[in-house]
Amino acid sequence: MLGTIALSLVFLAGYGGMVSLAQLAVAGLAGYVAAHFGIQSDSSLGVLLPFGLNIALAILAGTLFGSLIGVVAVRCQGIYMIMITLAIAVCMFYLARQNLGFFNAYNGFHGVAPPKILGLDLKSPIPFYYLCLGSSILLYVLVCHLIQTPFGLALQGTRDDSRKMRTLGYNVERIRIFAFAIAGFIAAVGGLLKLWYAGSISPGSINVGASIVILIIAILGGLSRPIGAFAGALLFVIIQNFAIDFIDRERFNTMIGIILLLIVLFLPGGIVGFFTLSRGK
Repeated sequence: MLGTIALSLVFLAGYGGMVSLAQLAVAGLAGYVAAHFGIQSDSSLGVLLPFGLNIALAILAGTLFGSLIGVVAVRCQGIYMIMITLAIAVCMFYLARQNLGFFNAYNGFHGVAPPKILGLDLKSPIPFYYLCLGSSILLYVLVCHLIQTPFGLALQGTRDDSRKMRTLGYNVERIRIFAFAIAGFIAAVGGLLKLWYAGSISPGSINVGASIVILIIAILGGLSRPIGAFAGALLFVIIQNFAIDFIDRERFNTMIGIILLLIVLFLPGGIVGFFTLSRGK
């Protein structure tokens, strides 16, 4: 689930040169939409929808939100884009925390479960595991395909030299906005999986700290390959679960910070970059 959300960031940053800190906010909006209108939600705030329509609406909301972020963010580059997307993530957090009508404010939504399809209860561990695995594989294949299409090559061209791409007649802003839309779609799927796994969603699940975790995962794994998102997520979860055996639970963030610093200094390509370099040698 974390790898899927990080994959949306790897697609944007690695192939578009655009770092967004709002990908978890996109995933969170998809989760909120699914919880608000979900037939499995114990909240009485929402209008109940069939699960197929509910899922489609949640993914559409995430895709549109991603596109909207792109419309705002592509007007600038570098640190300014990072700050704009961070501001959007912060706005989303406070909106969810203060809005009672749709987001249920502080309480959020609880008792949310994945749907039953053809008698198969996706809430059970093994079916849900394969749901996550299948979704991750499909999205990974999608990204690997997109980066080889004319659109993907044009996106990489805007990353390398946007001025030359404009000279060749490409609409750089439109390409980047479309990339944000695709990233929004990917993040929305990750948001649904995250909602169903936790069974709840609240403002705390989309705060700034959690948004930065997605960036850390992408950097740990490496931005040069789509598989880096999942490699980074795997390393992060392993450290998160076993760090208590080495250090105090409260020092987890310190340990992650040290590991991130070491990777930035000595392995700028992340885990994937290290293995790619080793295989090349």
